[in-house]
Amino acid sequence: MKQQFLVTGATGCIGAWTVRNLVREGVYTCALVRSGSQQRLKLIMSEKELSAVEFVRGDITDLEAIERILKRHKITHIIHLAAMQFPFCKADPSLGAAVNVGGTVNVFEAAVHCGIRNLVYASSTAVYGPADEYPDGPLLHDAPLRPRSHYGVYKQANEGTARVYWMDSGISSIGIRPYVVYGPGRDQGMTSTPTKAMLAAAAGKPYRISYGGRFGFQYADDTARAYIDAARVEYKGCEVFNLGGETVGMQAVIDAIETAEPSSKGNISYDDIPLPFPAEIDNAPLVRVLGALHVTPLGEGVAESIRIFKQAFAQGVISPEQG
Repeated sequence: MKQQFLVTGATGCIGAWTVRNLVREGVYTCALVRSGSQQRLKLIMSEKELSAVEFVRGDITDLEAIERILKRHKITHIIHLAAMQFPFCKADPSLGAAVNVGGTVNVFEAAVHCGIRNLVYASSTAVYGPADEYPDGPLLHDAPLRPRSHYGVYKQANEGTARVYWMDSGISSIGIRPYVVYGPGRDQGMTSTPTKAMLAAAAGKPYRISYGGRFGFQYADDTARAYIDAARVEYKGCEVFNLGGETVGMQAVIDAIETAEPSSKGNISYDDIPLPFPAEIDNAPLVRVLGALHVTPLGEGVAESIRIFKQAFAQGVISPEQG
């Protein structure tokens, strides 16, 4: 059967990389967008590639609109990434709940109404609590959920929603919990500052990253590929998996930036405050379902990010003043 993908949150970071990968495969891609901005997509896609995308305006909080899109575009696969990021949920919890929780319910409900039997959605490591509440070693995907933010609570609610739709309607789903995603387009969210440091280095500016410690670091391209693979795998159930990634310290990230852009040496620093989550994440259960995951080495991912930013400066997609 011909694959026809709907990507919600297509203008976000992971969404943009997901769209790029699908288009480069020659797969029909319908991108649900709420606003007209395509800047993140333009960072990583050519005009020719963008012209292959079917952009559809719609709001994730509008159930009828989602159903119309699924039917009109004969969608076979759904990758649901649309969400408000951590700071925006904190600033407006009511809107955050409407988008992140209500929007996810709408996607599942529309799938039921349109006969789509499985989908993939984005959860987050924000569903977990502080590192000192867990045993030493990699955090297991079935460790207790103890979120400390509205954003994390909303993601936990979505995982529960997925279970209910599996039990009540037989809708299979895979939720994936990324950790620190980096790369062009990662300009929002609590953990976005390492990418902002790469942008600053490309622009020849100093930058101070807002946290330190050790964490799972995932290149946005690799993250997008995991969602695509999950959407295609034969799977029955409603499990949620940790994505894992390369566990690094912030100094290693700075070293990679300085290696890729030697002129930035001494200009990138960080606050030595660890993230409030366990450093290491176990992704073995996801590997058992999807097979080997694509993992770009830290140095390669950072170097490619800086190259893309410089190319975007040269093409006028973004200004060095944004760095």
